[in-house]
Amino acid sequence: MNWFESLFFEQSALQAVCVISVIIAIGLGLGKLRICGISLGVTFVFFTGIMAGHFGLAIDPAILKYAEDFGLMLFVYELGLKVGPGFFSSFRTGGLKLNMLGLGLVLAGTATAIALSYILAIPMTDMVGILSGATTNTPSLGAAQQAINQLGLPAEGAALSCAVTYPLGVVGVIIAFALVRKFVARKSDYEPHHQGESDNTYVAEFHVTNPGIGGLTLRDIHKLVTTNFVISRIWHGDDVSIPGPDDTLSIGDRVLVITTEDEVARLTIFFGEKSERNWNKPDINWDTLDKNLVSRTITISKPQLNGRRLDSLKLRKHYAVNISRVSRSGIRLLARPNLILQLGDRLTIVGTPEAINKVGALVGNSVTELKDPNLAAIFIGMVLSLIAGSIPITIPGISVPIKLGLAGGPIVVGILIGRFGPHFHMVTYTTRSANLMLRGIGLSLFLACLGLDAGGKFLDTIMRADGLIWIAAGFIITLLPSLVMTILSMRLWHLDFGSAAGMVSGAMANPMSLTYANEITPGDDAPVAYATTYPLSMFARVVIVQLLIICFV
Repeated sequence: MNWFESLFFEQSALQAVCVISVIIAIGLGLGKLRICGISLGVTFVFFTGIMAGHFGLAIDPAILKYAEDFGLMLFVYELGLKVGPGFFSSFRTGGLKLNMLGLGLVLAGTATAIALSYILAIPMTDMVGILSGATTNTPSLGAAQQAINQLGLPAEGAALSCAVTYPLGVVGVIIAFALVRKFVARKSDYEPHHQGESDNTYVAEFHVTNPGIGGLTLRDIHKLVTTNFVISRIWHGDDVSIPGPDDTLSIGDRVLVITTEDEVARLTIFFGEKSERNWNKPDINWDTLDKNLVSRTITISKPQLNGRRLDSLKLRKHYAVNISRVSRSGIRLLARPNLILQLGDRLTIVGTPEAINKVGALVGNSVTELKDPNLAAIFIGMVLSLIAGSIPITIPGISVPIKLGLAGGPIVVGILIGRFGPHFHMVTYTTRSANLMLRGIGLSLFLACLGLDAGGKFLDTIMRADGLIWIAAGFIITLLPSLVMTILSMRLWHLDFGSAAGMVSGAMANPMSLTYANEITPGDDAPVAYATTYPLSMFARVVIVQLLIICFV
């Protein structure tokens, strides 16, 4: 049995793999348990690591540090890579408001932490850990530890304070939502207002009655207005056709236009009259509009098309089809001629069945080809993330420059590569399952190592007076800003409860509270708001904790 004992207790690379794997496996298994309808999910890996450390399990410190840093970087980079394609597009609609509210919540929590640091005489090296635990934001803890180590100070206090405040950080946001739901929310607050709607396309039918555009070609018409729109179909009397740039409009024609809802009023003035028919209902069968034309969705799966402009394919000229919209990472975009295509984009095409089949063969339209992971983009991104995270950023008035580190560098690089990588013909597409697996592996590694590192002193910390003060401070930082911002978002900025709860959950990096909000609100406003708010809020916290260390330590 000596071989078995050495496998778990004699420090080596093999022992580190065994210990970390057991912690993750047990933690993920316990995370599926539901208590009062709430499950902790992957977060339970953190607490399992704490218990393992408390009972004496330990691995080589160098291996522990490597696994913790690698896991954090992998998780954050993959998150940025996933949200990157739609991140900037979300700012055109309700995303800007949601992100500003999320940043307001981040600043409110930071101000509360600074005030409590003075009131309760808590050193800032410990308070940044409390802030990270109260906001369930483990990447900010990684950034705080790096900043503390750069000053030559021990970072144990930050890890311990994060560990003891994390549980109530999870529960505190849910309590805030429950209080708002019980005492503040009205029936109308549960009706989606679509402030953070990611699908920013809108279909409208117009009657051409403006004599100023009668007889003009579509090419000339697009030059007259700066509004972005795509004409999908034209009815000349009872005949329907797919318009080309040289087709002309006549008075009395009807046109089916894909645009954004904000532009409808302007286009109504331009064309002359808007039809009252609602073309945005989900039950519309587009194939019944005419006998010869159908609407199909095909997927770009050929790598050589990655980074190409849409108009470079000349689909209208060669195949007599029209691209009405492009779906990318769940966000539906207008099919503008200068749109840069990415692998995995889904094109909505109108044309004859034969023509659409030819276009499908041109772009690939094969889900099987997309299953292979593009590992080169991942490892290139990691190198760039390390470079970006190591660049010192000088801020006027602050003597010590800050760095994005292993938490901020990967999220920035991931978003930029996810958005602009195809412009340089870099294939960044990965399937949703592959992305989720890589993120899950990274987060599990980080939480297991973080818990194992803090576990040796965890219970002793709780039993002493400082530990109780940390827990109380963390609960205030969690509950007060979450409660106030949820109410203000609903009353002053007119968000529905689902969007407000999703925004707060994203700004607090709390997927458990998102699960609770999603269960009590209709639609998908909560998860959409969460995905829109999370990246920028997490990046802001990473920078803020470093500023707190530099300015107050």
